[in-house]
Amino acid sequence: MSDPTDTYSVTADELRQFIERAEQLAAEKKDIGEQEKELFAEAKGRGYDTKVMRKVIALRKRKPDEIAEEEAIMDMYKAALGMQ
Repeated sequence: MSDPTDTYSVTADELRQFIERAEQLAAEKKDIGEQEKELFAEAKGRGYDTKVMRKVIALRKRKPDEIAEEEAIMDMYKAALGMQ
């Protein structure tokens, strides 16, 4: 018969490892966020529009077909509202 405390201690060790890894990842995420903030501050200081830069980055993540479809719908809506 197995001792339930053995199972608990192994589970506790594994749980501790998961928690420590999660804490490490959170710290790395925070550091990366700070680096990103510094990068955009530098770009802004050099005269770049960081809002537009973020939009370009978001567009680069998307598929060309999705972008084209959204732009077509946007053009249609703008035409319907007399904005073109």
